[in-house]
Amino acid sequence: MRVVEWKNLGAFFQHEGHDIFYIRKGSGSLVLLLHGFPSSSYDWHKMYPSLIERYDFVCLDMLGYGFSDKPLNNHYSIHLQADIVESFLQFLKIESCHILAHDMGDSVANELLARQQSQELSFSILSLCLLNGGLFPGVHKPLFVQWALMTPLGKYIAKFYSFKMFSKAFSKIFGQATQASSEELEEMWYLMNYKEGMKVFPLLIKYMQDRIDNEKRWLKALVTCKLPLRLINGAADPISGLHLVKHYQKVIPNPDVVVLNEIGHYPQMEAPNLVLKHFVEFLSDQGEVSA
Repeated sequence: MRVVEWKNLGAFFQHEGHDIFYIRKGSGSLVLLLHGFPSSSYDWHKMYPSLIERYDFVCLDMLGYGFSDKPLNNHYSIHLQADIVESFLQFLKIESCHILAHDMGDSVANELLARQQSQELSFSILSLCLLNGGLFPGVHKPLFVQWALMTPLGKYIAKFYSFKMFSKAFSKIFGQATQASSEELEEMWYLMNYKEGMKVFPLLIKYMQDRIDNEKRWLKALVTCKLPLRLINGAADPISGLHLVKHYQKVIPNPDVVVLNEIGHYPQMEAPNLVLKHFVEFLSDQGEVSA
């Protein structure tokens, strides 16, 4: 599916004057999908056809990403993105959902989980399934360009960052046998640059500092989580692969972990059928029967 087709599936709602792109299709148990940095909801396009046959599929481009607005005067915190998710579900009149998240979306889901545990969330999370992401700052290994974007030189790096540089960086985080195609990379690059998106990258990347600042709060939420919780991890990911799994298994009580060998940082793109299989099984264990 091309990006233009993806956009045609969706619509926009407004949060504090900003347009936020979203898609809602299908029927059945409601599944909210949260994307990561630096991409968008388009990351889920390979799983989309199968998911809408089974579930009520809901996703959005968070502020600063994809087809959503990318204001230059915003502080793009994880808390803000969580606020937008709450606003979004209120807009759709959704009272409860399962969550499937990836990368930065893991942190947004973690903040939502912490809010639920303190009875501050406007909807109910029924279960949480996480893909590769920086759940633990101490074992997270971001790319050099991610660190560089956080420095005072970030705006210059974003200005001169090229498709060639992007492609080279992404080739390192996908599995050797599951590399993104040139077409997929071009589509992701297009969305990153949509509405002059590269200009906000030094602002978006500050979510990594949010992880450090909120480490205790979010770790407590995971460790004390009473909801069904599963990690599906691409083990070949240098950012949050097998080393994340080992730490997760040490700190999370009775960890439910699925390891995808030879798969990198984007399991939903590299092995969509495998992710779907393990996600459907995860929901089936809760009595959620797909359509």
